Amino acid sequence: MTGDSTTGNRLRAEGLVLTYEDRTVVDGLDLEIPDGRVTVIIGPNACGKSTLLRALGRLLKPRRGSVLLDGAELARIPTKRVAQEIGLLPQTPVPPEGITVSELVTRGRQPHHKWWQQWTEADERAVGEAMDRTATGDLAERLVDELSGGQRQRAWIAMALAQDTDLLLLDEPTTYLDIAHQVEVLDLVRQLNRERGRTVVVVLHDLNQAARYADHLIAMKAGRIVAQGTPDEVITADLVHDVFGLASVVVPDPVTGGPLVVPGAPWQHG
Repeated sequence: MTGDSTTGNRLRAEGLVLTYEDRTVVDGLDLEIPDGRVTVIIGPNACGKSTLLRALGRLLKPRRGSVLLDGAELARIPTKRVAQEIGLLPQTPVPPEGITVSELVTRGRQPHHKWWQQWTEADERAVGEAMDRTATGDLAERLVDELSGGQRQRAWIAMALAQDTDLLLLDEPTTYLDIAHQVEVLDLVRQLNRERGRTVVVVLHDLNQAARYADHLIAMKAGRIVAQGTPDEVITADLVHDVFGLASVVVPDPVTGGPLVVPGAPWQHG
């Protein structure tokens, strides 16, 4: 699908109101996801980050407003077409009972198939590459239910990669992963963006990981966007205090030169 240049960036939201039952989680939000960039959404727990991502991936219907893909309302686009354009890895996905890792990753190819179509070399290549990139090849015949949290997370990420979409939405993809695998996953996200031009939106809790990997950073609080821009523009001591209630010092990251958040010592407060 080719983006409509008259509508700006491919994925955006206008006047978005998102609710769970009678509780408003996101209220009147306008948003554009920059094409071909890594966007990271940060904010405290229950601020609406995951809710917003679910709406961008059409897992949650807006109460009011709309999510637009190439200028068309996401809700009006056929489900299969959406799945060909947007890959979404939610925070706590639930696998079908008794499914192996290879079967799970293979399911990422379903949006690209017609009912009469056979498995193709392109499918095989996409699945193999996704498993190679996530180091899940040695888990291929294991049941997903029997995996550790970190192994399971890598299997789900492999399925999302096998879907091979231009837009990839990841809700806390580093959950359950040790620090080495966290870095591997985020390096992979950056690589997919840099080498293939994929637009990626990631929800992260770790401010310093967000600052290191984001091209575009969105800070949320109480269902609203309070700041957005480059990490240098967004990550300030004032913002960290306002959004997270945390006293901190922001210094240059010795590796990247970007912002690095150093929490203030609690015994120095007051």
